[in-house]
Amino acid sequence: MSDSSTANKTPARKITAPKIRALKGDRKIRMVTAYDHPSARVADRAGADIILVGDSVANVVLGRSDTLSVTVDDMVSHTAAVASAKPKALVVGDMPWLSYHSSREETVRNAGRFIQEGQAEAVKLEGGRKRVDMVRAVLDAEIPVMGHLGLTPQSVNAMGGYRVQGKQAGVAYELISDAKALEEAGVFAIVLEAVPDLLANMITDELTIPTIGIGAGPGCDGQVLVYHDVLGYGEGHMAKFVRQYTNLSDIAVEAMSAFFADIDSGAFPSEAETYHMPAESAEVLEDLNKPRTSSLMADEAMER
Repeated sequence: MSDSSTANKTPARKITAPKIRALKGDRKIRMVTAYDHPSARVADRAGADIILVGDSVANVVLGRSDTLSVTVDDMVSHTAAVASAKPKALVVGDMPWLSYHSSREETVRNAGRFIQEGQAEAVKLEGGRKRVDMVRAVLDAEIPVMGHLGLTPQSVNAMGGYRVQGKQAGVAYELISDAKALEEAGVFAIVLEAVPDLLANMITDELTIPTIGIGAGPGCDGQVLVYHDVLGYGEGHMAKFVRQYTNLSDIAVEAMSAFFADIDSGAFPSEAETYHMPAESAEVLEDLNKPRTSSLMADEAMER
């Protein structure tokens, strides 16, 4: 576990896509996947360079088995929540399945919603050479694009599950070609997910744009994990590449249990946590509330 000095490395100025690209060979890029305003605040205070609003919100927040059911509406809403924190970090919106697969026009329209409605500053698309035309269309609309290769969760059914990609030489070579094609198309960075470290190192060395690894070894230009995984906030299987730095779930359960115990005992709320009426008003109200005829009560209330 690294020391806490990272918390003092919050970027001094707003991070942009060109600034991320310029970090290649300078220092490691710090990226986290988060989905809402409070998480974005924490990530930004800790010094994130990039906050990715990932379609993994489907699994992590919405409790779904894969990412395929989230819509552009879902993603734009979560992106806007992150952007509302006004982080110095670059906000990247993850374009969901089928939002960039049918036509250039629809792809640009959907990407534009992330910018206009979601206040994102870039978008991410999964896939290699077969997505280059869509990448170029979005770039022609002046929207920065981040690529994503390796284990692309939107292809989970075609891949036969969440499996490490590029173990075989032929497949690995195809991924290298995909990475070069995305760089030539104009993406400012590429996420490499669940690929062997040798392959990630080769791609990183051959590109002039940064690679950001998730399960791709330490040789990438940056690293990313999901906010909830880093903080141990959630349940379920943890991938091999996840490192958990604390366990917020246990801390939260302990705090919530203490709250419920105070409810049961009557310890909550205390006098300090309770609003009180001024003594004079309380006396009037108690007097008004004494049993009497309704007409008399109304007359006395008017007099007071």
